[in-house]
Amino acid sequence: MVQNYFYLVIAVIFEVIATTALKQTDGFTRLAPSLVSIGGYALAFYFLSLPLRTMPVGVVYALWCGAGIILITAIGWIWFKQALDLPALVGMGLIMAGVMVINLYSKTVVH
Repeated sequence: MVQNYFYLVIAVIFEVIATTALKQTDGFTRLAPSLVSIGGYALAFYFLSLPLRTMPVGVVYALWCGAGIILITAIGWIWFKQALDLPALVGMGLIMAGVMVINLYSKTVVH
């Protein structure tokens, strides 16, 4: 089970790299960030597919999306200087809470 979470973390890292690069592609008109984005998504989906062998698709996807949303929002805030208002912060907190509930209490996730 630990291996599944390792693969999921790797998938999230590649997805965050790809999405960050996607911001820089300027509609896929810039080659280097476009290649990083495409390659990052390919690797993200590969590593995302590995936990799906034994874990429920809904749980894997929820964890992947939740972690990705939080990390991309943090990068947008820190790197791209994008402001976050109170509703955005509350929403991020709810997403984090949801990911924690799934990991700590869901019986569909085998620990």
